[in-house]
Amino acid sequence: MGGGALVDGVSALQAAGLRGLAEEIVHVSVHKLKRAPDVEGVEVHKLARRLCDDDMPTGLPRTRPALAALRAAQWAVSDRQAALFLVMPVQQRIVTGEHLKEAHQWYVGRRRRALVARLIDDIVDGAQALGELDLAALCRARGLPSPERQVVVDGRGGRYYLDVRWKIGLVVEVDGRHHLEGASPLEDMLRQNDIAMRSDMILRVPLLGLRLEPDAFLDQIVEAHRLLSLRAAG
Repeated sequence: MGGGALVDGVSALQAAGLRGLAEEIVHVSVHKLKRAPDVEGVEVHKLARRLCDDDMPTGLPRTRPALAALRAAQWAVSDRQAALFLVMPVQQRIVTGEHLKEAHQWYVGRRRRALVARLIDDIVDGAQALGELDLAALCRARGLPSPERQVVVDGRGGRYYLDVRWKIGLVVEVDGRHHLEGASPLEDMLRQNDIAMRSDMILRVPLLGLRLEPDAFLDQIVEAHRLLSLRAAG
């Protein structure tokens, strides 16, 4: 396309090796003063300015992955898609959370500023404690009693710390980024089975879900609490 155009956004992430996205449109960025021809299958995004060293030094002319992820989140068609464009490159080790945070210092964008900043913090920190606090506050707003947090129980694998538990036997586990890495999924399954054998009901809430679909997950928690309360009343 020329004129300083770069493959950008999700297309640049795919060029960097991102898998699992079916995006047929090629996203390209150009400076707002540059003219870009209309090309079928190509969406051109006009930028107010280029950042220093925002392109890869070799290969296909494309934006560096961290900046491309931020722009992909800006250009996404929904908040859910924006979150995927930030989370998936980290899960697939194309960028790190720190790379996103550093790029975000230079590029904030005009759309979804609060959401993108919050998601980056979640990705960098795992945000486990933050997720638990958010969940407890959301549950209280729904009229549920305050749960216990970080409850210690003894299981076959040793001591377990439950994120959130109500005395009626309802456990909610808030899954942050680290739950998706390495051996964590297997450890989580073993722990969940162990706890379930103690007759507790366990619900899993991904931190990303708490950000994007809070009402859907809260509906499940409220209904589970209602059912267990009825069961306890006998």
